[in-house]
Amino acid sequence: MERPKKIERVLKPEDVWLPEGYQIEVFAKELTTPINITFNDQGEMLIADAGITSGSGKVLILTSTGPKIIAEGFTPPLTGITFYKGTIYVAHRGSITMVKQDGTKQDILTGLPSFGDHHNNRVIFGPDGKMYFGQGTATNAGVVGEDNTRWIKEHPYGHDYPGSFIQLTGQNVTTKNLFSGAPNEKSSTGAFSPFGVPTYHGEYIRGMVKASGSILRANPDGSQLELVAWGLRNPFRLKFDRQNRLYCGNHGIDVRGSRPIENSPDEFQWIRPGIWYGWPDYTGGHPVTNPYFKPEGKPQPAFLLAQHAMQPPKPIASFAPHSAIMGFDFNNDPSFGPVGEAFIAEFGSEAPSTTGGKPAPRVGHRISRINTETGKITTFAINKTGVAASATGGGGLERPIDVLFGKHKEMYIADFGIFKPPGKKIGAAPNTGVIWKITKR
Repeated sequence: MERPKKIERVLKPEDVWLPEGYQIEVFAKELTTPINITFNDQGEMLIADAGITSGSGKVLILTSTGPKIIAEGFTPPLTGITFYKGTIYVAHRGSITMVKQDGTKQDILTGLPSFGDHHNNRVIFGPDGKMYFGQGTATNAGVVGEDNTRWIKEHPYGHDYPGSFIQLTGQNVTTKNLFSGAPNEKSSTGAFSPFGVPTYHGEYIRGMVKASGSILRANPDGSQLELVAWGLRNPFRLKFDRQNRLYCGNHGIDVRGSRPIENSPDEFQWIRPGIWYGWPDYTGGHPVTNPYFKPEGKPQPAFLLAQHAMQPPKPIASFAPHSAIMGFDFNNDPSFGPVGEAFIAEFGSEAPSTTGGKPAPRVGHRISRINTETGKITTFAINKTGVAASATGGGGLERPIDVLFGKHKEMYIADFGIFKPPGKKIGAAPNTGVIWKITKR
């Protein structure tokens, strides 16, 4: 069998546009799917390999001779790592695991509802000493459908779980029967139900602590797990600012599946306990029944919930649909820029599968800055072409996925690498990941 051709990545920092007074350089290269970066107490950089290429999530430490493995064997995708009081906390599919100083691993949370489209995400620690993390949804918009074939055969009873007691409208969707070989056999599926199980108007569903699309909190040993908030489709990253306010980057709804929704923005949200943030019936603080969210040639989305406990809050900032906002950090150094601004990585779309068949080359693939007081978003780092480097053969940013500030007015960017190359079946090209470093002159 012919081996797949190795994909080489060109690196040219000069291809990246930055505001006047800043410069960018390559800090580390030839990494595989670096999804998250952090520092330990000694100031050494730790890198998380998502593991989607090799089948094994890894925790690496960057040394003078290159990255070295600290721990591996985590179930892909590994979504984040955090160093806290001498221990590394690893979030990977369905579990949170501690890696102790001697390298031993201990699962502290398992059985999280991460079998579907989205997963449990990176752990952070709050001023209360508890760990917080986001839990993504199983589906795109609340209904299991033909876009969930990747996991539905292995988890035939899988579906989303609400975070509070809800009442359904009985809105059902009819699709082909994914469990039957008969080409014309149909199935009807309702919200928050397994595939092929319809719902009825007024049906009640009990809420769960391990809710889909939620923010969860627990003690550092995983005990006393509790629900903070829900109604977020995929709360990929969390972080507290200097005022101990909790912020979250949340992914908007795609134009796919049994309930496609057009023009759903990515959201930068201020997270407060007890709040419902709108999913699956609101996006960007607006109801999906608004004609603005109707996909071309598809029905107008209808409510799945018969009653809404509250009007969900509007985001602090809204990003273009399919920007795929990822990791972010707050600047606390006045010599680098305005204190308190959030700098966030935009991964870019997975068009055409998530965009209704439309290309979306000019969203994402950049670092943006957010004024958390006004919600204003400005571009901070972007390729001079305005698109991913691989789209033009350039050598700049490809798939930014994390931002981290160092102690000496420098910013580090984890760049996931070449993701789903055109004409290739591979999900992410090995050895094309990069850590960039931005400094102020």
